[in-house]
Amino acid sequence: MSDNTTEMTVKPWVKTVLEMGPIIAFFAGYVLLKDRDFLVNGQTYSGFIVMTALFIPLIAASSFALWRLTGKLSVMQIMTLVLVTVFGGLTIWLNDERFFKMKPTMIYMLFGGMLAFGLLRGRSYLRVAMGELMPLDHEGWMKLTLRMMLLFFGLAIANELVWRSLSTDAWVKFKTFGLPMIMFGFFMTQSGLLARHSTADEDAPEA
Repeated sequence: MSDNTTEMTVKPWVKTVLEMGPIIAFFAGYVLLKDRDFLVNGQTYSGFIVMTALFIPLIAASSFALWRLTGKLSVMQIMTLVLVTVFGGLTIWLNDERFFKMKPTMIYMLFGGMLAFGLLRGRSYLRVAMGELMPLDHEGWMKLTLRMMLLFFGLAIANELVWRSLSTDAWVKFKTFGLPMIMFGFFMTQSGLLARHSTADEDAPEA
């Protein structure tokens, strides 16, 4: 029984559904409600604010489900949940969508800053988060960490440029589809580094 449960928790599609589900639900809900206003306790809220209010418990439920299935949450998942709650709460409380739009900027700046701090200490904090997924030697992890740090800072800048200069519709599409595609494209371009610094062959006989 326990073996079957463990096997199910590592299936990629399960994590993908739980991690991407809230984001897709936010996008779908926003498309349906973006042109509507809602009167709550004498205050008018846009469809964007309403979907933000629904997104917070949705991502909390998704994180709880991941924790129940895997027995743990990564530092990135925990920090994302905290920042979503904080900035989403400010968005609802102040009825100002700008706070929620700034949330990705804060997340990427925080992750980039953590990786930079680790590099200054000669360590790869990325390895702590992803070591089980990608067996690399020390040099490989340091190179990948540096590139990830630059990516996070670049995404933070991109998010600021998009939400400050484009419409809410454009930002929602960028957040839902643009950012995941950039992350996917980044890892696709790292295939050479992963191949050169992989330790999978060295670990195979021992395993």
